[in-house]
Amino acid sequence: MDHAMHHHTGAAPGATWSMAIRATLHCLLGCAVGEILGMAIGTSLMWGNVPTMALAIGLAFVFGYSFTLFAVVRAGVSPKAAVKIALAADTVSIAVMELVDNAIIALTPGAMDAELSEGLFWYALLGGFAVAFLVTTPVNKWMIGRGKGHAVVHAHH
Repeated sequence: MDHAMHHHTGAAPGATWSMAIRATLHCLLGCAVGEILGMAIGTSLMWGNVPTMALAIGLAFVFGYSFTLFAVVRAGVSPKAAVKIALAADTVSIAVMELVDNAIIALTPGAMDAELSEGLFWYALLGGFAVAFLVTTPVNKWMIGRGKGHAVVHAHH
């Protein structure tokens, strides 16, 4: 069966938990690289919490999109088309991941003021990633089942 037709049948047999977990892990990797880099840069420059978080979130999107972008370009898709695919594949997943992760960090007492060298910083960050993973996986499964999100990428593998 043609892959494009597969996504429009409504039955979504490809929307497995395994596929959703892989998509979410991919998203988590990009978010983690971007956030940790952003936190490290912001902290080393002695920025406040808001600009540091803004940088970290921005970099999470950049790295999340770029991982998909490079994979799709490597599969032979033009850069312009690859940007559209990455935006379609990752925007909701990264947004949910970042919202949940940063809410956990913001709500953890003392985490916003913790330094990179403190365990509290890392516990809050890793705990936020864990909760964000658990929340984002069902979102990705739902989107893949409707031919959205990472289902868009799978047409180019």
